[in-house]
Amino acid sequence: MIREPLIFEISDEGKRAFFLPELDVPSKKNILNGVPTREKIEGFPQVSEVEIVRHFTRLSQTNYCIDLGFYPLGSCTMKYNPKINEKIATIEGFIFSHPFAPQDSVQGNLEILKTTEEFMAEITGMEAFSLQPSAGAQGESVGMMLIRACLEERGDPRKTVLMPDSAHGTNPSSAHICGYRVQEIKSNEQGTVDVNDFARTMTEDVAALMITNPNTLGVFEADIKKIAEIVHSKGGFVYMDGANMNALLGICRPGDMDVDVIHLNLHKTFSTPHGGGGPGSGPVGVKRELEPYLPVPVIERGENQYYLNFDRPKTIGRVRSHYGNFLVVLKALAYILSLGPKGLRKVSEIAVLNSNYIRKNLEKEYHLEYKAPTLHECVFSDKFQKKHGVGNIDIAKRLIDFGLHPPTMSFPLIVHGALMIEPTETESKRDLDLFVDAMKQISREAKENPEVLKSAPHSTYLRRLDETTAARNPILKWNKEIEE
Repeated sequence: MIREPLIFEISDEGKRAFFLPELDVPSKKNILNGVPTREKIEGFPQVSEVEIVRHFTRLSQTNYCIDLGFYPLGSCTMKYNPKINEKIATIEGFIFSHPFAPQDSVQGNLEILKTTEEFMAEITGMEAFSLQPSAGAQGESVGMMLIRACLEERGDPRKTVLMPDSAHGTNPSSAHICGYRVQEIKSNEQGTVDVNDFARTMTEDVAALMITNPNTLGVFEADIKKIAEIVHSKGGFVYMDGANMNALLGICRPGDMDVDVIHLNLHKTFSTPHGGGGPGSGPVGVKRELEPYLPVPVIERGENQYYLNFDRPKTIGRVRSHYGNFLVVLKALAYILSLGPKGLRKVSEIAVLNSNYIRKNLEKEYHLEYKAPTLHECVFSDKFQKKHGVGNIDIAKRLIDFGLHPPTMSFPLIVHGALMIEPTETESKRDLDLFVDAMKQISREAKENPEVLKSAPHSTYLRRLDETTAARNPILKWNKEIEE
């Protein structure tokens, strides 16, 4: 495959993307009213229009995306985004509404936001929601801020937050940001929280437990109500990371498990664009005790219209400008309405079925550190392949040669050499079989010809990169002398 050159490499002095005839009317020199401008940008590529179009078209064809194929990123729930949701989000009344518009001129928008909050509350079993947080990590931080505000009003801010050793990496960060010390809870042989050990750890100095359910192994924390009872008996709160909510839709609700606060990822569970196709959205839901502390403004219903209420004395304040990423919320609402209650339940049922199909087909080829039943995702390790000198990085690189995106690697940290696979409900049996067949072939290659894996990928513009050197000594600006 021919390497696509950098746009600087196809630049030639004097080239332009367009030419215009000389003006036949007087020109106005000071159109920017004295704003400093520059006639030339040093080092800026000079290329023709056709070169620009072809360059970026070729680059776009080398990118992997959810519209192209299977994206089995465990814990990230990379599902296909229905195009009807995108179409709805382009309706003029939505895309041209301005956040500073008078409230009586955006009643439809406010109704959409309020309706989404109510749907989220019903789906999760919580009592109130804020749609302001613009990402899951921000949702976590907001959840912990709510807990801290409530405890401070009690006169008991506390110092510690507990979390399992399999927690998402942003969980400890969110707790630290809110001024807490993090104490880790070790997983038991099933990969879940040991209730007896937890009971000894939970004290009246603990503000909250941050737990993911199902956890990052894909295992359901069956003792969640017992755990919540222990936390509440000591005056603490239960925060649930909702990143894995895709396994629970329409089946069970965190609120019924006595969870006090949860964030959801609309760009995961509710199929809005993820990553570069974002932006994201991480709404936070709470039980009644934490509701007074929600960020302002809060959308409320008056007699004749919806309005934004800023008059909330206990609020933690704003956590972002305006009221969240409106069009992302709109896409999530379209997704919920198009599926309905039965459809949402079917989402989780198929997601769990797809994950277990992969697990069953690969459990003889790849090592399973934890044997407990799993839901929407499963975590293998490279233990069998390590005997032949092949690690999870080699497996991931080789998958690229099959036109497949690698799964999440080396997480959770409690599984050494982890390969974390989440197919979601949007993948067909055909696509699952393509992935399974590729993984089986890679397993055979590890035994018979490990060098094929250790030199992969072979079908990309660039071959295997030295990631360690790239991370330690990044070159962030193209330099012609280095290239030569």
